[in-house]
Amino acid sequence: MALVVTKFGGTSVATPEKIRAVAERLVARKKAGDEVVAIVSAMGHVTDELTEMAYAITDTPRMRELDMLLSTGEQVTIALLAMAIHELGERAISFTGPQVGIVTDDAHAKAKIVEIEATAIREALAADNIVIVAGFQGSTRDGEITTLGRGGSDTTAAAIATGIDADVCEIYTDVDGVYTADPRVVPRAQKIDRISHEEMLEMAASGAGVLSMRSVEFARNHDAIIHCRSSFTSEPGTIVTHEETTMENAIVSSVVHDMSDAKVTLRGLEDKPGVAATIFDMLARENVNVDMVIQNISEEGLTDLSFTAPHDDLQRVKTAIDAIAQKVGARTWVLDDNIAKISLIGAGMRTHPGVTAKMFRTLADEDINIDLISTSPIRLSVVVATDDTERAVRALHTAFGLDHE
Repeated sequence: MALVVTKFGGTSVATPEKIRAVAERLVARKKAGDEVVAIVSAMGHVTDELTEMAYAITDTPRMRELDMLLSTGEQVTIALLAMAIHELGERAISFTGPQVGIVTDDAHAKAKIVEIEATAIREALAADNIVIVAGFQGSTRDGEITTLGRGGSDTTAAAIATGIDADVCEIYTDVDGVYTADPRVVPRAQKIDRISHEEMLEMAASGAGVLSMRSVEFARNHDAIIHCRSSFTSEPGTIVTHEETTMENAIVSSVVHDMSDAKVTLRGLEDKPGVAATIFDMLARENVNVDMVIQNISEEGLTDLSFTAPHDDLQRVKTAIDAIAQKVGARTWVLDDNIAKISLIGAGMRTHPGVTAKMFRTLADEDINIDLISTSPIRLSVVVATDDTERAVRALHTAFGLDHE
């Protein structure tokens, strides 16, 4: 018998028929002897539809009220799934995030989990229930409803799995695992059977949409296992676990692309201590997530500074950037949303020289210009023009021997 946390995304619960299929899967798992906790997202495009309604009312909804609205989507799903399980003759109980003690900070729309009080889940399991929990939501210590941002249901699942010491956290999606590249862009991409937390974390941070970065962080920090698999088959997917020696054989394990960022450049900055600190302090106060940063060589005491930020944060960037430019004395600022980030990921990059040279030569042979560069011990990222994205990904996938034979 295993204690299993499962998570089903919006496409997996998009219709009553799909909800019944999830219920059958959960009941079969329980009858096989497992204790089962299910985390679910809102049905289909419900979250997007609720967001559109909010912006039809106002261009600047208050984040507290937006959280109150968006948190209702998952509550519909948990109730319907519990009903479907009851119809199959099995015990089930549904809970919101606050009801199971998911405590967050007060950053509305992108809250972070600070504590899980899992007593309600343990008691419900002890009473022989399949436990169903709304993903994507929690509450502050003061009882304010919050949402966790993109990938929030994955984060909920990983956090609960670690909080109740589950044997495995299974993330069910509309794909059958993690691939060496997006199969829609690279038809010869291969499914990865097993990958380390560190590599998966870099993939998620670089734009791979299969698992959220925060869910992988939870799993890594608590040495938990994630099994990413398809909602529609019983085939094994991709196991995300601690790094093993055999994983270091591959120099590059994947090529990831991300077109969800924009680049902002502040021009004509004084090249002196404290300028960058002022810029990023002001962006942090606006709750803007900054990714890549580059500063040009100073000429006559002036320099340019560029950074990338998610499209989702652009309204906050635009709100803050004029004040930032005035504060630091920038001559002007420019926004470019026609960019994509391409990343090579691989634990083997730590010990194999020449990866950077090979990546740059491959892109040069394709006549693709590199705008920004960022690295970590197991990641190498560049920013290119959006129109060059697919060509760059396919060329790099082939160059590093990842194509399926």
